[in-house]
Amino acid sequence: MEDLNQSSLQPASFLLLGMAGLEDLHAWLSVPFCLVYITTLLSNLILLLVIVAERSLHKPMYLFLAMLAVADLVLSSSTVPKALSIFWSLSKEMSFHACLTQMFFTHVSFVAESTILLAMAFDRYVAVCHPLRYAAVFTRSVITMVGLAAVARSCCVMFPTIFLLQRLPYCGHRVMPHTYCEHMGIARLACADISANVWYGLATTLLSPGLDVVLIGISYGLILQAVFRLSPKDARLKAVGTCSSHVCVILMFYTPALFSFFTHRFGHNVPHRVHILLANLYVLLPPMLNPMVYTMKNKLLREKVARVLHLPQTTQVSTHR
Repeated sequence: MEDLNQSSLQPASFLLLGMAGLEDLHAWLSVPFCLVYITTLLSNLILLLVIVAERSLHKPMYLFLAMLAVADLVLSSSTVPKALSIFWSLSKEMSFHACLTQMFFTHVSFVAESTILLAMAFDRYVAVCHPLRYAAVFTRSVITMVGLAAVARSCCVMFPTIFLLQRLPYCGHRVMPHTYCEHMGIARLACADISANVWYGLATTLLSPGLDVVLIGISYGLILQAVFRLSPKDARLKAVGTCSSHVCVILMFYTPALFSFFTHRFGHNVPHRVHILLANLYVLLPPMLNPMVYTMKNKLLREKVARVLHLPQTTQVSTHR
């Protein structure tokens, strides 16, 4: 009897449909998904290899980039392989606990990456606005604490969602029109009140990535203010170029993610295929673009990567400050 009650509460598995409404295009969609994922794996692994192998890169900025690469690898690897399996009709089913596990690692890596991006913005703020205090602020112990804090913060934010989802009855509902499992996507299959899930998800969104993006914006605003006040015109243009590229990648990370989170709660008129497409953008594009943008905008890192890949090195002046 207890097993029967448990089975009525939790389905044995979920059936993921992929891009609902675009099933005929799954084979074509798998091509960019696969290419982006392979590029993401190669670029982030090369970046990690270079930073670990080169002692000259064992500095705060590069160690933060290594953390970012790890978060990117977890974020993309938690979602894209299952999406490809759905597109190729290999397996569309996922057990209930596997779905919760995927959701956990997807959201944990997202919150951790948001924390690391905030730390990187603060790192650049101190380097530009308070250069004499940089070495005292960003010690090895501080960098280690930032990495641990990113993991601890993301785990503390996401652990309650597992229990919030496990307590819900699903009444046999198991079809999910998505390419991967996410908190509100699972919760909406429940046949019970999900107010606690909605309000908890909203609170954590506003207090973690929402707050982070505001603080990142303030940091870059202060950096540009300092550069425009003290630097010559050429330095200003270089700083604007560097900051703008970083900000574009950051916006590419936060915009579709926050849109997806808020659409689950308020965007009932948003076409579902648009919602699913944007939900996939933030797990696809930023993990691929991050290592490319940060490598191209840093002369030392660019030279080290070129040496590893046996590429001809250019003499372009770095735009990184």
